[in-house]
Amino acid sequence: MAEASSVGSSPSSVQSLDTKITRDDLADGLLDLLRPAVLEVDDQVKRVRESQVELRQQIDGLAEELKKLSEEQPLPVELDAYVKKLMNSRRRIMVVNNILQNAQERLGKLHYNVSRETARRKALLEPPSAGPIQ
Repeated sequence: MAEASSVGSSPSSVQSLDTKITRDDLADGLLDLLRPAVLEVDDQVKRVRESQVELRQQIDGLAEELKKLSEEQPLPVELDAYVKKLMNSRRRIMVVNNILQNAQERLGKLHYNVSRETARRKALLEPPSAGPIQ
């Protein structure tokens, strides 16, 4: 007890400080653990969205070509059913693209919050610097 009072703090405040540092260290560790996963998922969502856009463009081009073919010459095969299937696929791709875009926006917000929380915790752990001694 004499040692604790000589430093100016009680055993309970030392324990509280140790608990806070341990919680802060744990929180920082979790944030450091989550950050790469969030960035990786965000990158993968971007790549999927890009491939979705490319696929949608290819479907649009193919649908236009099929329409031109069916207008220019009578074909033994009815292409309208295939055009409808392509357009249905295009619609589903657009729905998935919207879902991915929403997920990417959420990931961006999560990444921002993780970065902000990390900065806040680091600022709390760093002792305030003293001004110049005069």
